[in-house]
Amino acid sequence: MRQHYDDRIVALSARLVTPFIQLFALYVVFHGHYSPGGGFQGGAMLAASFLLIRLSIGTAAAQSQFRRSWGTPVSSIGSLVFLGTGLIVMFFGFNFLDYAGLPFGLPESELRNAGILAIELGVAVAVAATLTAIYDDLVGELMGPLAGGLDEATEVAEADQVEGPEWDAEPGDG
Repeated sequence: MRQHYDDRIVALSARLVTPFIQLFALYVVFHGHYSPGGGFQGGAMLAASFLLIRLSIGTAAAQSQFRRSWGTPVSSIGSLVFLGTGLIVMFFGFNFLDYAGLPFGLPESELRNAGILAIELGVAVAVAATLTAIYDDLVGELMGPLAGGLDEATEVAEADQVEGPEWDAEPGDG
């Protein structure tokens, strides 16, 4: 049997740790072209921070951080940033994702730096939104009334214990 309970320590710990996870995720994204890491890793860490809150306080209560309805639109925006960066340079006669063709009037090294940063941000946004949307879609179907938060989960779990199957029945009585 699955038991759901209200654990204030877990909820408080998750709320305290989440901003640091998000800050480190942004660090990984912004330094992805200088050091190991980048858009995918930073986006996965950002999604992990959203999921930590959803797991600790409930999906419905965590909607103020990243709404369930934002998953597909935000993921599309991230993908469009990636695609748009590649298509802009093609419009100016360069190869797809050849950042030297960006029309900003900067030196080539700075154009490449800005281009890879745009790509990393687009990937991070797309990955974070997609992973969060996958979780929301899976849990939304399975959890039903338990997605409301810790208090509702406790009430439903207690009701399951009271209304559960009769374990004292003899085999063959049914």
